[in-house]
Amino acid sequence: MRREPFFSGPGLDRADPLRVDMDTIAALTGHAHARELVWKDGLPEIGADGSLVWQDVSAPELFLGLEGDQPRFSAIPRSVEGARAAFGVMGGLSADQAPIFAAALSLGGWHRRHRFCANCGSATRIVRGGWSRLCPECAAEHYPRVDPVVIMLAEHGGALLLGRQPQYPPRRYSALAGFVEAGETIEDAVARELKEEAGIAVCDVTYVASQPWPFPSSLMIGCEAQAESRQLTIDTAELEDARWFTRDEVAAALRDPDTGAFQPPPRFAIARTLMERWLAA
Repeated sequence: MRREPFFSGPGLDRADPLRVDMDTIAALTGHAHARELVWKDGLPEIGADGSLVWQDVSAPELFLGLEGDQPRFSAIPRSVEGARAAFGVMGGLSADQAPIFAAALSLGGWHRRHRFCANCGSATRIVRGGWSRLCPECAAEHYPRVDPVVIMLAEHGGALLLGRQPQYPPRRYSALAGFVEAGETIEDAVARELKEEAGIAVCDVTYVASQPWPFPSSLMIGCEAQAESRQLTIDTAELEDARWFTRDEVAAALRDPDTGAFQPPPRFAIARTLMERWLAA
């Protein structure tokens, strides 16, 4: 079993002290081993060996960090693809490269969407090596945002509640999830989302693990909760279906998706990690 969800891990040294000096960042572009990330079809390109593809520095707008003492840069991509397009290529991405992939995709996408100041509307400029943008008119500084999302397994009597959305592949069931709203705790968000989507009340919400999810820039907060009953009232605007699955059914689905009771989430989704940890416990 993986110790961490996919996309987790140290990735590059983000070298925060270097970001404050643009002259230092500029000098790093001339380092003999400086490299720039290659983008393909709106995603960081993945080589046949599962590693990200790098090239000589040409137009480095973003300083991603250091790999050892070697600077790593990226241009701002002209387009950024979402999760559905990425699913077709991420199966070949190695786990140690995944944190770099996630950081670059989230950061590049944020710059494409936030070229203007939210305070006064003026065009902003890149500062701190690309880890913020500064408005020259009102001096507001803007930082890449991260949206918290709770994703949770509800358990009752040894069975798990899983749901499917209409856009899922056939037979795919996964953990329920939703954005944390203003003024909410993680525990409150878990309880609210399960009540809204499946009509169940829960207690004993516990945190399990988190995962950066770069589509476009979420932090998935994995949790477990105990349901007070198995009586479901499904919100069909959110879910196509929701069902309780026994421990044996979950184990069989993870072992062989083709013959199991459902198709589980892919290996790079934290929902898969939550199921694996639940079975191991």
